[in-house]
Amino acid sequence: MALENKTILLIEDNPEMRENTAEILELADYRVVTAQNGKEGVQLAHQHQPDLIICDIMMPELDGYGVLHMLGKDEKTAQVPFVFLTAKAEKDDYRKGMSMGADDYLTKPYDDVELLHAVEMRLKKSERLRRQFDRSSEGFDQFLREAGSFELIEKLAENKKIRSLRKRDTIYTEGSFPSSIFFLQKGKVKAYKSNDHGKEYITDLYKEGDFFGYLDLLQGEPYRETAICLEKSEVAIVPKEDFFSLLQGSREVSSKFIQMLSNEIKEREDRLLQLAYNSVRKRVAQALVMLVQRYQEDRSKPFSMAITREDIASMVGTATETVIRTLSDFKDERLVDMKGSLITVLEYEKLVKMRN
Repeated sequence: MALENKTILLIEDNPEMRENTAEILELADYRVVTAQNGKEGVQLAHQHQPDLIICDIMMPELDGYGVLHMLGKDEKTAQVPFVFLTAKAEKDDYRKGMSMGADDYLTKPYDDVELLHAVEMRLKKSERLRRQFDRSSEGFDQFLREAGSFELIEKLAENKKIRSLRKRDTIYTEGSFPSSIFFLQKGKVKAYKSNDHGKEYITDLYKEGDFFGYLDLLQGEPYRETAICLEKSEVAIVPKEDFFSLLQGSREVSSKFIQMLSNEIKEREDRLLQLAYNSVRKRVAQALVMLVQRYQEDRSKPFSMAITREDIASMVGTATETVIRTLSDFKDERLVDMKGSLITVLEYEKLVKMRN
């Protein structure tokens, strides 16, 4: 893994220490941006979006704890690995920094090897966590291994339970209280809400490699939807205690889930706007596009999936009969093909560009 040309932000108020540390990093082919105090460091972090931040603790205007706190509140900088520098070696300082989410800690004076080793290890770990892990049991285990401390991951691996589920089996129900998060190793899962008359609206679709069920757990509220298997599936279960320990123990993992939450909320808002303003024909096309986007990476090839007309109606927010008529029109236009419950999308791009 090439780490050359990675940008490192060095925040240090001591001119000699700042210059010496910057020189060591530049000799190792890192691009270094320097700040002489915490306030300037926060500004440069937003301006340069560094790959790693090295920050002194005791500084004028804004100390290192304040820098970490401010950057941790911004989604764009919260995921950047953060290494503290300090002349103190007291355990209280170490604990405070790590409890706030620091990734590593270097005590002055440090030598060249110690500095470069810490930087290289942090950058490599961050790079691995940003990668898309294999959507498999091995990929899930790899994510957990990279996510936190060895002892914590060992515990998670021991407690991880795998449920083998059949089509239409329920994973959790609306109104029940969450006690775990879920990782879909194999299969397909739908999440839906029901109104007072029992009519369903599909809120999300999950594919292999997806985490789900964590939004309500993080908010400490009962599930607002029900999750059911669309086909034979395998689901890994992580108890909430271990999940929260993982979040609290790793800024990188918590940042990953912040991004996932942001994407999930944005997607749901976009779908609600579509329901409000788009025609039924456009919404059925968008439902088929969503299926392709969720379950097939190569959009240039025809996509096939067995799904009931009732489920498509639940995605679209209309009557099943209306979906059947619209799909029949799409078949006549050679946009899709249908054999029983199997729907094949033939013209993905035309469905994407469907007029309202």
